[in-house]
Amino acid sequence: MATQHYPPDQSTTAAIMREIASALATKHEVRVLSGSPSKAMYSSPGHGGPIVISINNRMSPKQALIRRAANEFLFACRMFFALAKQLRAGDVVIAVTAPFVLPHAVVLAAWLKRARSLIVLHDLFPEVLVTAGVIKPHSLVERAIRRANNVMFALASAVVTIGRDAERPLMRYRGMTQDKIRLIPNWCTLPPGHRPVTAQNHYRRPISARFVVGLSGNLGFTHDPEIVFDAARLLLDESQVHFLLSGWGTGFDRLRRLQADAKLRNVTLLERVEDARVEELLAAADAWVIPYRKHVAGMSVPSRFYNLLAIGRPVILVSEPETEAALTIVENKVGLVVAPEDASALANAILATSTLDHNSIAERAVKLAREFSKETALAEYMRVVDELLHAAQAPT
Repeated sequence: MATQHYPPDQSTTAAIMREIASALATKHEVRVLSGSPSKAMYSSPGHGGPIVISINNRMSPKQALIRRAANEFLFACRMFFALAKQLRAGDVVIAVTAPFVLPHAVVLAAWLKRARSLIVLHDLFPEVLVTAGVIKPHSLVERAIRRANNVMFALASAVVTIGRDAERPLMRYRGMTQDKIRLIPNWCTLPPGHRPVTAQNHYRRPISARFVVGLSGNLGFTHDPEIVFDAARLLLDESQVHFLLSGWGTGFDRLRRLQADAKLRNVTLLERVEDARVEELLAAADAWVIPYRKHVAGMSVPSRFYNLLAIGRPVILVSEPETEAALTIVENKVGLVVAPEDASALANAILATSTLDHNSIAERAVKLAREFSKETALAEYMRVVDELLHAAQAPT
């Protein structure tokens, strides 16, 4: 496994990769080449745990784009040479798309060593960068990444997507074929079960409003937290509606600046909540907003979505209707979907959600969350890896 994020890193990607590695290690020898600082080489507690090998990695702030890109390119190069030493013919190597240059290095190393490669597609680049306005469409950088992707997808043995909407943009790349795609959604990390709103909740206690709408998590380039702030501004005179905003990333920095200027009385900002208290935070709001920019279909699926279902909360999603989360919400009646860049529609959706039968939504959401189980997902990862190992060992 080749990944920039792995425990002790506390990101969602790190947690997901650890679970996959640990599950595979119950049956196979697993080595994790990790960009997160850890002991140079160790086995996880217990028999047969994955061996973790640290790869030198320097993380830069997302705002420092040039420095960050340079560091990520250097990390990918280090990973390539490490894999060239570690891989043997017939092995399977798993890579996640963070940073976006990493899977290119991993797939090339696997091809040179006659190993199999499996890409876990959490985000699709350069599409994400174009949507976020980081690079321009049809620019030299975008064309270069697309050409590199054509080669990468042609050489990759399989690609795991976490949403149904990823198939269409993937199939635009030369060398990408339908038989390479494996759909394995992420899972909820909280046990499914309705957590009723209580006045004793630490995060709810200071808020007197009847209906609290929340926003939490890493707010990156693909998110549009400003639409939530604009909706709060529109609902300023609705005394029974309050906004509880918590998180980190470039988007949350923007929220801090907006609130410093506007000082909206219906907005409470919280710094990033430690993992041990995330469940209490999520239980503090009556509904949760996940705000995306335009044109994110097929590029990303919000991992936090599954935990919101697990605690039994309606989700108000800002995105196009064809995204995986939007399809799931509409199909299962667990929230509302709002078009991007329409703060008025979001404000109306929040008011509409406040009048819904939340007990019925909670029942449907918790039932749905049970379908997105860790056990089911990890069994699928095991099946795909076994399939690739078998194919690698089969006579040609």
